Amino acid sequence: MPHQLPSLILCLPFVASVVAWLMRGRGHNRAAWLMTATALLGLLLCLWLAPLILAGDVLRQVIPWAPGLGLDLVLRIDGFSWLMMLLICGIGALVGVYARYYMSPDDPLARFFALLLAFMGSMLGIVMSGNVIQLVFFWEMTSLFSFLLIGYWHRGPSARDGARMALIVTSGGGLCLFGGMLLLGHIAGSYELDAILAAGDTVRAHPWYTPTLLLILLGAFTKSAQFPFHFWLPQAMSAPTPASAYLHSATMVKAGVFLLVRFWPVLGGTAEWSWIVGGVGLVTLILGAYAAMFEQDLKGVLAYSTISHLGLITMLVGLGSALGVVAAIFHIVNHATFKASLFMAAGAVDHEAGTRDLRKLGGLRRFMPVTATLALVAGAAMAGVPLLNGFLSKEMFFAETLAARQGPLLDAISEVIAVAASAFGVTYSIRFVRGVFFGRTPAELPRQPHEPPLWMRFPIGFLALTCLLVGVLPARVIGPTLQAAAASVLGSDLPVYSLAVWHGVTTPLLMSVFAFVAGCLLFAGLRRRFAEREGAPLIGRLGGKRIFERVMAVLAADLPQRIERRYPGRRLQSQLLLIVLLALLAGTLAAAGASLDMELRWSSVDPAFASLWLLGAACAIGAASQAKFHRLAALVLTGGAGLVSCVSFVWLSAPDLAATQLLVEVVTTILILLGMRWLPKRIEGLSVESRRQRFRRRRDVVIAIVAGLGVASLAYAAMTHPVADSISRFFLERAYTEGGGHNVVNVILVDFRGFDTLGEISVLAIVALTVFALLRRFRPAAESIGTPLQQRQQTALDAAAPDRAADHSLTDYLMIPGLIIQLMSPVILLFGLHLFLRGHDLPGGGFVAGITVAVALILLYMARGARWVETRLRVLPVRWLGAGLLLAVLTGLGSLAFGRPFMTTYFQYLDLPLLGRVPLATALLFDLGVFAVVVGTTILMLVALAHQSLRRPRQAPAPAAEGEG
Repeated sequence: MPHQLPSLILCLPFVASVVAWLMRGRGHNRAAWLMTATALLGLLLCLWLAPLILAGDVLRQVIPWAPGLGLDLVLRIDGFSWLMMLLICGIGALVGVYARYYMSPDDPLARFFALLLAFMGSMLGIVMSGNVIQLVFFWEMTSLFSFLLIGYWHRGPSARDGARMALIVTSGGGLCLFGGMLLLGHIAGSYELDAILAAGDTVRAHPWYTPTLLLILLGAFTKSAQFPFHFWLPQAMSAPTPASAYLHSATMVKAGVFLLVRFWPVLGGTAEWSWIVGGVGLVTLILGAYAAMFEQDLKGVLAYSTISHLGLITMLVGLGSALGVVAAIFHIVNHATFKASLFMAAGAVDHEAGTRDLRKLGGLRRFMPVTATLALVAGAAMAGVPLLNGFLSKEMFFAETLAARQGPLLDAISEVIAVAASAFGVTYSIRFVRGVFFGRTPAELPRQPHEPPLWMRFPIGFLALTCLLVGVLPARVIGPTLQAAAASVLGSDLPVYSLAVWHGVTTPLLMSVFAFVAGCLLFAGLRRRFAEREGAPLIGRLGGKRIFERVMAVLAADLPQRIERRYPGRRLQSQLLLIVLLALLAGTLAAAGASLDMELRWSSVDPAFASLWLLGAACAIGAASQAKFHRLAALVLTGGAGLVSCVSFVWLSAPDLAATQLLVEVVTTILILLGMRWLPKRIEGLSVESRRQRFRRRRDVVIAIVAGLGVASLAYAAMTHPVADSISRFFLERAYTEGGGHNVVNVILVDFRGFDTLGEISVLAIVALTVFALLRRFRPAAESIGTPLQQRQQTALDAAAPDRAADHSLTDYLMIPGLIIQLMSPVILLFGLHLFLRGHDLPGGGFVAGITVAVALILLYMARGARWVETRLRVLPVRWLGAGLLLAVLTGLGSLAFGRPFMTTYFQYLDLPLLGRVPLATALLFDLGVFAVVVGTTILMLVALAHQSLRRPRQAPAPAAEGEG
């Protein structure tokens, strides 16, 4: 049973996230308690594993995914990952209790807790991943969910800007991490974490060690806000305080330092590691502490102090000693406890007093004595006061700084900076506690302060008590857990260390005393200046925020404007010309390096087939020549070329492709008809072309002919090339035995290449949503109406009553009898159902059935109007998209429950009454998901076009396709 717990622990928050999302409009208490219960259950399951983990065991659960590629879902729990899981679940439970009383009932709380639970699951995925590619996947998921949490109050510009900055920086680092992990797996010969951890000597001796190290460090530095990427963390303070307490104490920013500790046995121990990691940590340590002293916002002080403490952990890992790694792990735990407590205390002050500005606060201990006491304990732990956990890890930090041997000058600089940063930490800790709870009470506060509710104080008190217990009884409270975590990272290199509170009068102790006294004196001396300044002097010049903003300005404004000036978006011809020329160049380069033995055998050419293709070529040429003079004729000729392609597929015994081609032609024709009114006016009577126009037309003809001949040659060479062992034989032999179907094309799509199909329908859904989002805000100007017929139609529409404009059906303008369409639609729907059910054994399938049903629905739009179809039939394309994707994913995941790789198909014959022996396969459910996505995609885009075509220009935005906003 314990070996099945990793997957249960990982899936628990994701399932709870979906449940929380479905609780919209049902009260905020349920979602809050759901998160708390989920985190507590996860914590209990982790504690169930304590005997195994403390004994030194490593739990591994392998779930087959793509064994042929060497990729499986591997969940791995050792002492270090188990410690991180305790932090994630434990602090997550406390945050759930705190958020229940902090968040307003007016906020969309179901969304908040759903995002927080999904983030919890993503963070658990990082620490439990036993495969580095899997780790990167969860890494990017944390970037995405943190973006949504930081921008939760998206109506404020600071929230949007902070969320965007965090996403760009951390996801960019994630891409670097992905490249580094690919190199690391290539060097080690495996993407399994156990194999990589065992290949440290091989990795360090490899010529690609340096680029691999740099890429992985970029990922870690961006996530943990290390210099020069530290600037995004203070900007993320616009998130709700419960999210800040969770993201910036135990989860989000700890992912980077977790990665450094995890890969220390593989990448550490070299000069490059020591200089880069140690140097970046040293700069971040002093920079964050210096900036925190001058911040006026409570959460800003905590943000910069978090940067400083993350720099301390990074510096410990970069020192190159095993004892430094132990100290780093210890401080990860200590920092998580006192920083989460302080964030919650700051949120309580903001919640009860109505402000976080230190210049407007003071004397709140008279109104909030319990909160003041708890904040005082947590602040003292952050300052490194004895008998609290922060003092122990800071003393270990000083000891490791003194023990480092990297040159006399560098050692001296490190010791001075370590003491200075510790003194700064004392200063900003005093400023935080004294500025809020001591001194004179301001005359006016936005709210009358008072103690927060009991259960809002409980998480603050629990964490403050933890700081005290670890500081007084470290060996008993944290000793076994720290031992297991350090041993899982260092193995046989685990050094001897002591967690005793008193080691005598030592140099680290004297350094701590000196730093504490210096910090108190610094606060007393600069107290007035702290209150006057709006940020640290010179800090803007030392960060990367200016560089980031400048780069974003170039990428978002300057560069697009230059491209638009050079290649105007109003002329698609120039853009298409570049695409065709690049494709032609790539094909030419490929053909130049290949020996194509291509001999045209005229005797094998069928005259009837050649005549068919000549007809298709004539239609294509005619469409190109008529596009300038008669658009409807050009559209008809384009359809003719498509029909020739359809007949060609039938000729070559490819009925699935033929049916798909035919239905795509129908949908495309309707699409173009709906958008034709937006084309610019034709200039009637134009008979004389300029010299430039003639040159451009002839040039395009030449390029089209050359590109067409190239594609035709490539296709002919591929079809006539003698292949010794074609892959088609593999599919033909195994389609029925392994896929349960006789239609090889459909079996390939839903079984052998099902993962590719899942990706394709995901992209299809994204494209549909993007098109709809663009079209619902697009308003064609009246001048864009081109032909006289369209002008007459628009005049008739404008003459109609405004409240009935949307009820006009397209048949009024396209001259199609509505009765015929209404009679055809049920037949087409039935035919679509027929194609879907027969697809696994005969030509058909979910894709072609989806297009068929979409054609029937759009015909009903044309016959009865958009409003009638939406109110009577309740076609909700966005829900079709969501349901289709969910069904496809769940069908693939179902095989994992039986220990089979993802997307494995199971088929069986069932004896049903009246029907007899019926073949059934799980791929049918996946095909149903494809069907739903295709229907939703087609309808969503065509409905958007229909709304635009039926509404007058420059009118209010069209309603959403689902009537949901």
